[in-house]
Amino acid sequence: MKRERFQSRLGFLLVSAGCAVGIGNVWKFPYVTGENGGGVFVLFYLLFLAIMGVPVLTMELAVGRASRKSAVQGYQALQKPGSKWHIHGWFCVAGCCLLMMYYTTVSGWMLGYFFKFAGGAFDGLAAGAVDGVFSAMLADPVEMTVWMVLTVLAGFLVVSFGLQKGLERITKWMMLGLLTLIVVLAVHSLTLSGGMEGVKFYLLPDFQRAAEAGLGNVITAAMNQAFFTLSLGIAAMEIFGSYMSRDNTLTSEAVRICLLDTFVALMAGLIIFPACFAFDVEPGQGPALIFMILPKVFLNMAGGRLWGSLFFLFMTFASFSTVIAVFENLQANAIDNFGWSRKKAALANCVFILIASMPCVLGYNLWSGLHLIGGRDVLDSEDFLVSNLLLPLGSLVYLLFCVSKSGWGYDRYLEEANSGQGLKMPRWLWPYFQFVLPVLILIILIQGLL
Repeated sequence: MKRERFQSRLGFLLVSAGCAVGIGNVWKFPYVTGENGGGVFVLFYLLFLAIMGVPVLTMELAVGRASRKSAVQGYQALQKPGSKWHIHGWFCVAGCCLLMMYYTTVSGWMLGYFFKFAGGAFDGLAAGAVDGVFSAMLADPVEMTVWMVLTVLAGFLVVSFGLQKGLERITKWMMLGLLTLIVVLAVHSLTLSGGMEGVKFYLLPDFQRAAEAGLGNVITAAMNQAFFTLSLGIAAMEIFGSYMSRDNTLTSEAVRICLLDTFVALMAGLIIFPACFAFDVEPGQGPALIFMILPKVFLNMAGGRLWGSLFFLFMTFASFSTVIAVFENLQANAIDNFGWSRKKAALANCVFILIASMPCVLGYNLWSGLHLIGGRDVLDSEDFLVSNLLLPLGSLVYLLFCVSKSGWGYDRYLEEANSGQGLKMPRWLWPYFQFVLPVLILIILIQGLL
């Protein structure tokens, strides 16, 4: 069966960036920046994105584009006869499934909050009652299930139409909508009285403040964030390599994806920090920032219902673009490995993800006493496995596959990465890829497991 292709370069870039742009950019990036003293963290984040994120992203894309296959068969097409690199492909499939087992629930929260704001559920609420809205949603298994099911059904409906008519067409509009919304929201935040103090905290490097957070902590947090923001290591990006054209070098495309992803993360900070400073709210408040702190901030603004609705519509787009990108990976694996039609793959995957997502939904209510890895609840346990184990370990496997003689080999990787127009990956980086980058990834892996 002929491999599907993206209709346009813009389609490829927006779909790939849509996969990378997710809750991590908008939810995690601002509060991690807040915890780590602001501007200095942002500087190190950009540095690590360039020296770690871009190279590993080109490697995932190279495996996809050279093989024109999804994870398992991609390795099989490129590995030496008798070698076992393709086993990692099955871990990639498992990682994508595990990610969607909790990500669909969180994406459902965003959708739920958009409807709550748009429907006026927050109008006239006292500050203390705002926290109660989130608690009430978590405690209601029916409401939680409804939002999760809507997210899953919508996602598989999109990918059932095919690459160009489904994923590319919908993501293109959604990402353009997301980019418009984020600019509108950021401009509004910047006009708030006292908001510029937030911008200074966020973007002006202050090494004294970074020293208070511990410079070592700031650097490792930046390394972690730069690495995880691109969802590398579970073939989420490899699949888009298998659909892309050979007109442009992979370094050029990787840089563009990183720039789009970083633009969204930085703009999210420009929405959140000025708003927090304008209303005297602590920006390093962790996950509660989105669902408990920000709604209070919106309620204090003129036109708060509108700004709250737009913010959670933007959050819905950010999370849903990742959902449908990863669903496409599950689709492609089922089609490639089992010979299924796209419709059959969509139906089978949809039923599986609906069932597999239920433990996360119930983990906040009926199964709230269930604690798994290190006393974590269901969502945090699933996230721990994906973020701390499968992403760094998978990235290490892709890296070693592309640079070692027992794998695909540096020459073949370089030839694939550099075919087309644009930025070339220099050959002299081989020692860095061979000896330094694996150590950096190992640091992230070991740190995450401690």
